[in-house]
Amino acid sequence: MKLHVIDTGFFKLDGGAMFGVVPKSIWQKTNPPDNNNLCTWAMRCLLIEDGNRLILIDNGIGDNQGAKFLSYYYLHGDDSLTKSIRRAGFSESDITDMFLTHLHFDHCGGGVKKSGDAFALTFPNATYWSNEDHWHWATQPNAREKASFLKENILPMQESGHLKMIQQREASPFPQMDIFYASGHTDKMMVPMVHYKGRTICFVADLIPSASHIPIPYVMGYDTRPLITMEEKDRFLKEAAEKKYVLFFEHDPSVECSTVGTFEGKVRLENRFKLSEL
Repeated sequence: MKLHVIDTGFFKLDGGAMFGVVPKSIWQKTNPPDNNNLCTWAMRCLLIEDGNRLILIDNGIGDNQGAKFLSYYYLHGDDSLTKSIRRAGFSESDITDMFLTHLHFDHCGGGVKKSGDAFALTFPNATYWSNEDHWHWATQPNAREKASFLKENILPMQESGHLKMIQQREASPFPQMDIFYASGHTDKMMVPMVHYKGRTICFVADLIPSASHIPIPYVMGYDTRPLITMEEKDRFLKEAAEKKYVLFFEHDPSVECSTVGTFEGKVRLENRFKLSEL
């Protein structure tokens, strides 16, 4: 098995929204904002090369919404989904499985592309994976998340016949991967836990968006159930500290991976490193 980091570029989000009730005087020390109070965040994905399967976890923001929508997020950086996949030695048609942690636009928008006046799959030979509870949540969205679940990013997966649902109570369809389900950020977000070189690589998605979000109270204002997020983080991080999991951060602008340890009874960041260093 080989793992490839797929960088799809950076975007900006409001610092206060990203850190919730944590005061700006604290979070700006690790994530300095610009003059508009916006902080830079990565959209870092993971490609798993395993035998005859090529599994992509999340795919960034894409460009389906047009210039006005995307201008709110100040997309920048030299990397893109296509460039990173090709740098790894592959093309979009090589992807066999498109695993979606959840269906917010910055995690799934790159999986669909414009095709004339319609939309087509970016990965025409891939099976797209979600789960029934989250799919229902995303396609019949609540008022709070409606702006994050965009039908043009989501419905073409089903309409193409390429969508399959992972069953929470059954074994993972990927032998090398377990799945941790979290419902604080959004309902039934899937956190893949990949077994690699004797370690467990956890693609922590929006459960822990960055290394700065490791402390339990650091919960995004975007989360629909913040108290549940805190419970899930506490449970997950205690296990991660005990079993020395590697956390792979999707949104941290500079830290790809870290481990955590227990210090004075609290789980804290231990070491930070690149995935290639494993």
